[in-house]
Amino acid sequence: MAEAAYNIPVFRQRTAEETEEYQRVATNVGKGLAVIQEELHRMRMATKAQVDSLAIQREVQDMMPKRLDLLDEFPRMPDFLVALRPHTVWEKTPVKLFCTVQGNPRPIVKWYKEGVPVDPLSAPGKYKIENKYGVHSLIINWLLMMFHFLFPSWAVPHLTEIHPSKLEVSLLDRFSVTFGVEGSSISLVCTMVVVPNLPNVPPLAQWYRDDKLLKPSKLVEMSVSGSAARLTLPYLAKDDEGLYTLRIFTKDGTAEHSAYLFVSDAAPSAAGAPGAPMSVKAYDINSDYVLVAWKPPNTVNEAPITGYFVDRCEVGSDSWIQCNDAPVKVCKYPVHGLSLGRSYHFRVRAVNSAGISRASRKSDKVTAIDAAESERLQVIKIEGKYDIVIKDDELEGYVTIPGEPTEVHASEIFKSYVVLSWKPPCPRGRAPLWYIIEKVSGTGAWQRINTAVKLHSPRYPVFDLQDGQKYQFRVYSVNMYGSSEASAPSEPIQKVDQDGVPSAPGHVVATRNTKSSVFVQWEPPKNPKNLMGYYIDGRVVGSKEWFACNHKPFKHTRFVVHGLIPGETYVFRVQAANVFGLSEESQESSPIAVEPALATPSAPYGIAMLSSDGSSITLAWKSPKHCGGSKVNAYYIDKRDADTLVWKEVNLTGVTERVGDLKEGTFYEFMVQAANLAGVGLPSAPSAPMKCEAWTMEEPGPAYDLSFSEVRSHSLVILWKAPVYTGASAVTGYFVDMAKKGSSEFVTLNQEAVRHRYLQVADLEEGETYVFRVRAVNANGIGKPSQLSDPVCAKALPGTSEIVAGVDEETGDVFLSLEACEICETSKFVWSKNYKPIGDCPRVAVTAKGRTSRLTFTNPDKDDLGKYSVVVTDTDGVSSSYTLTEDALNTMLELSYAIRHPIVPLKHALNYEILEKGHVRFWLQAVKLSPSVSYRFIVNDKEVTSGEGHKISHDVATGIIQMTVDHFTRANEGTYTVQINDGKAKTQSSLVLVGDVFKAALKEAEFQRKEHIRKQGPHFSEYLYFTVTEDCTVMLTCKVANVKKETTLHWYKEEDEIVPETPPSVMSGACAIPIPLFSRKDQGIFKAVLGDDRGKDTSVLDISGQVFDDIINAIAKIAGASASDLVLQCTPEGIRLQCYMNYYTEEMKTVWKHKESKIASSEKMRIGGTAEMAWMQICDPSDKEKGHYSIEISDGVKTHVRTFDLSGQGKNKEQSRSNVVVCFLFSDRGRVVGGLPDVVTIMEEKSLSLTCTVWGEPTPEVTWFKNEQEVASTEHTRVTFDGGKFASLVINKVTPEDSGKYSINVRNKYGGEFVEITVSVYRHGEQIPESTCLGVVNVEVPPSGTLQELVGQ
Repeated sequence: MAEAAYNIPVFRQRTAEETEEYQRVATNVGKGLAVIQEELHRMRMATKAQVDSLAIQREVQDMMPKRLDLLDEFPRMPDFLVALRPHTVWEKTPVKLFCTVQGNPRPIVKWYKEGVPVDPLSAPGKYKIENKYGVHSLIINWLLMMFHFLFPSWAVPHLTEIHPSKLEVSLLDRFSVTFGVEGSSISLVCTMVVVPNLPNVPPLAQWYRDDKLLKPSKLVEMSVSGSAARLTLPYLAKDDEGLYTLRIFTKDGTAEHSAYLFVSDAAPSAAGAPGAPMSVKAYDINSDYVLVAWKPPNTVNEAPITGYFVDRCEVGSDSWIQCNDAPVKVCKYPVHGLSLGRSYHFRVRAVNSAGISRASRKSDKVTAIDAAESERLQVIKIEGKYDIVIKDDELEGYVTIPGEPTEVHASEIFKSYVVLSWKPPCPRGRAPLWYIIEKVSGTGAWQRINTAVKLHSPRYPVFDLQDGQKYQFRVYSVNMYGSSEASAPSEPIQKVDQDGVPSAPGHVVATRNTKSSVFVQWEPPKNPKNLMGYYIDGRVVGSKEWFACNHKPFKHTRFVVHGLIPGETYVFRVQAANVFGLSEESQESSPIAVEPALATPSAPYGIAMLSSDGSSITLAWKSPKHCGGSKVNAYYIDKRDADTLVWKEVNLTGVTERVGDLKEGTFYEFMVQAANLAGVGLPSAPSAPMKCEAWTMEEPGPAYDLSFSEVRSHSLVILWKAPVYTGASAVTGYFVDMAKKGSSEFVTLNQEAVRHRYLQVADLEEGETYVFRVRAVNANGIGKPSQLSDPVCAKALPGTSEIVAGVDEETGDVFLSLEACEICETSKFVWSKNYKPIGDCPRVAVTAKGRTSRLTFTNPDKDDLGKYSVVVTDTDGVSSSYTLTEDALNTMLELSYAIRHPIVPLKHALNYEILEKGHVRFWLQAVKLSPSVSYRFIVNDKEVTSGEGHKISHDVATGIIQMTVDHFTRANEGTYTVQINDGKAKTQSSLVLVGDVFKAALKEAEFQRKEHIRKQGPHFSEYLYFTVTEDCTVMLTCKVANVKKETTLHWYKEEDEIVPETPPSVMSGACAIPIPLFSRKDQGIFKAVLGDDRGKDTSVLDISGQVFDDIINAIAKIAGASASDLVLQCTPEGIRLQCYMNYYTEEMKTVWKHKESKIASSEKMRIGGTAEMAWMQICDPSDKEKGHYSIEISDGVKTHVRTFDLSGQGKNKEQSRSNVVVCFLFSDRGRVVGGLPDVVTIMEEKSLSLTCTVWGEPTPEVTWFKNEQEVASTEHTRVTFDGGKFASLVINKVTPEDSGKYSINVRNKYGGEFVEITVSVYRHGEQIPESTCLGVVNVEVPPSGTLQELVGQ
């Protein structure tokens, strides 16, 4: 329906302007109304939306538990809540990068460096990745460059594959500081819990030694399972010493544990020898040269090391070869002469004045290769897929003679050696190359130094340089075509140790660490000189013996010394080590007792209520298990109402008694803190709520403060304190209950209540853990049980000792003593009798010194019998007991009386000795004398005092009392007595000197008196004796004393003076006369007479009998040692065996043997010799004479044997057979047996017949000669040979022309003989001429080649 128009009343007439204004206002009002309507609509919609939102929120709150479960199932893309930020850090400093990421499933975060994933296993120790509660971190050690990282933008399921690094690992029992010995084996084990425990997926474990990753090998064995990780070192060496770390990769990062392994030296090969060197490595490896280096061992109480021997062994062989003839003094040695391509191991042995050490562990395998070979190779790619490898030698063109080496210099300079190095030539040629080295000193000539070595490496060690000389070196390159020009000479080089050992380390400070270790730190040396590390030594205060704290050089200036005795006091020193050895020791540290570092005490525990009166509660608690190295001096108690959370302090000042009075009246909880010098420790756990109401029961309250003493493998003693609340009547006894730890089944140990507050518990199982409780008893019944005791293990502490009863050797006091195996600075010795503290008691006195406490009885009697015990506080339960019985007390009282009423103990009773002037000394020695000692000598019941003829004295330090009689005669026969008084002690000793004993003493005194007179002039300090020189000359020698220039020495044999070629020099102190070629003819009495104006002395030596035999044996010893092997010599008579030696005489005990049978000299076997040799002649040898021959030369102790095999079966069978056969064939040669004269004189017209018998096998040929011309058979001269045995030359009617030199030649294939005869023919009437010419026999032997042919036949 349309809206009615508005009509303007008549009475309201408007002008045109008013109408226009009205219309304008109406239009604006209409627009404003529209805006208001729109705002109202918007507000209605907003209100509705808010109402709907509240309704949705209520619905959401109702559905929230369900939605929380559903949200986890919805996938969400990875998102960075906290992104990474840039870092600017110093180079080589660690940095840690963080980011937080979320997503569902849990995203896998990967770290990248330059687009490459970061792998912690690729560089152990450099990267460490952690993930804890969604916070991811990357730790970078030794940062070198910028890193960036990327994350995947999609969710990856977290456990699509099980990997060891995704397991949860918790370490349980961890390996502790371990001690081993060289040569033994040891295992480091760490147990763990792995979730999930998958048999096929063990945790990923890595072992490190001194931050270096270990790999499995023969020397390192590793195993890991879901329960334990194990590292086994089967062959320990000092190289294995160090800090071992087990690192296990887990889901949240890594789990680590570290502990130190100490490896001490094995027993030395010789007493006082040093320990073995270590860390043997090879450097600068070339084709025939390596440089071996090692670390020196520690020398604590041994003599200093004087050098080292280096040994090498080829891989696959067990034969070690020593590389250096003399010990090298530095820890480096150049080994040359290796074979190209072969592999070697090296080891080192240290040397000192006591001997040679055990060998070090052998080095890793080293292969001798040309180090520059790979640098001379070039790889050329063809078509991007083929590789062609060529050598630089092939690019040099056709080069025959190499170029000269360059850059000759010394790469190692020490006093022991110098290592020369140079750059190989270019071009080098294709032929194999070697080098020649020359040296020159000053302006001298160049000399070649590697004459016997063909050198292939550009390295060479030179050893034979003179100290103080400067040398220059030059090198030639040589191959099969020739030699290069010489290189440029090196700079002048001189052998010198450039650095030497480092200076001593500085100030050494030792501080507390644990109850068995000390932290030692020091200042580095001012002159470090390439340090290898440090050795730390320790010593117990009061001892002179040092011990090694480490056995391998430690690189840092701080070290924790482990394995020390708790409570003992030590000092420490440090030495620095480098290649030259060990420095001087540092100054000793200040003495330090081995105690834990000072800390606040641990928390008390076991708060219990002992009584309540309705307005207060009496509390008890157990002392802290660890006092923190200082005595607990106060306790602070806090309380709170059981219904509130606010704690209130009960006492503002410390309470020393464990009793707190509380006056509030409902349920309360309590908390206790202990305090010492270091401060207030941690609070205890809150006690159980305790109601403050009055106790009215008739039974007693609980006993408290249960403790243990004398814990051993099968027994212990439990002690407790009486209840504070006794009930309606007094406490009459106690019951003790026991149960194994973890069990609720308690067993009552005593059937009847014990009145005392301790109980000895026996029959325990060794190693088992028990808990105890105590119940008090009164007339009204059994009261509440005490709190359970702490668990106690039936096992004695290591090093536990028991109380010792004894008597003081000086005072005679009876005492009980205990040396504690463990003690600390706050420890006290608490003595008890029948387990009641003794306190201040006049019957005993308690003293303590170090780890020992003594309880001394002032006047012991039966009242002191009983059971004594002692407890050492602030330890792990050090305690002991001793029951003093009547018998033991009586025994000690007897010993005490002997000490308090002593005698002077004697080491030696009264005795006598004859002095050099004939004086007689009577003496005795006491164990100990005081300066106030008094004594007297009594001889035959008369006291003798010091005066003329007698000297009496004593020495307190040695305990000797003596009397010297100057002139001992027959009047001194009798009884001698010494009486001694030393304080309360007395003693006496007697000596009866009569009869034969006195006569022997008197005779010796007179002899010594004469000897003294003899020595006033020239005399023999050593009488005549003999020696034998290397050339077997016998020397008669004597030594003289108290001589002067005018003193003369004359030699005699059998009263005939011997004048030696060289006059004796008495001023030299020794004189000798030689007897060359000694034999039986030299037997006799030799005498030397020494004299001058002061007198003379004579020495006689009778060379006969045993003395003669001794000289012959001494000659035989030298001659037998010098004897040569038996030599075979062929002679005209047969075979001769000869043995050459320095000297031979028939008086020597020599035996010839054939086939182990002794040979006697005969016509067939003749034995003889000359001064140079012994021989045996075999005449006309036959097969019977073949066999084994020997000569035995005996020197009375040892028999020297030389042999010869005459059967052809010796070591060199061919040569032996040849020698034998040749000699036997030589005996079968053709020869003249007899019948021919040497000279024939005959008158003319007579007939001459020259007839002889010849022999040979086979039958020889016979030829006659005249003046070297063969004689033919004619009517005048007839030649015959009958039966192969008789040869004749007959000249009918001789004439002067028949005079001349005739000869016969008899020979066969084995040789022959040439015999000459001189024939002289004279005329009738002439005088018969004299014979002036002798016949000559020449033996002919076939040439060597012919002999060999004959031997072969």
